[in-house]
Amino acid sequence: MMKLFVDGDAFPNLLKPILFKQIERLKIKTVVVANKKINIGKSDLIEYLIVEQGADEADNHIIELANEGDLIITADIPLADKIISKKAHAIDHRGELYSIDNIKQYLAMRNLMEKIRESGEITKGPKPFDKKDAESFANQLNAFLTKNYKK
Repeated sequence: MMKLFVDGDAFPNLLKPILFKQIERLKIKTVVVANKKINIGKSDLIEYLIVEQGADEADNHIIELANEGDLIITADIPLADKIISKKAHAIDHRGELYSIDNIKQYLAMRNLMEKIRESGEITKGPKPFDKKDAESFANQLNAFLTKNYKK
């Protein structure tokens, strides 16, 4: 049975009620992994796992716990890449469904932008998260769960 994992450290507040509604509606076992307390909602279906401080601590726990077919919600492209290599699925906060077909392209763009920033170039960064992004996330999550989640 599919399990849902949330990379909680940078999870937008706008998405919490959207995700909580889906967890409760479909009765999806969920693990929220973060290095600080994150509250999506109170439910017997949600386990909150607080890991040590550190850049990749939450990511490493998710990689270790996730299995084939699980869904991970993360904006971390390297994490999504590792998850996809385990035959799991990843959706970002803006509703992008990462797949075997597109993850290497996203990873290459991320690495290129990181090199540009390291060279001293000032880049704009992502646009601010807004209600349209939350709507895209809700639509993608609903479409994915409708197609892939079996109780």
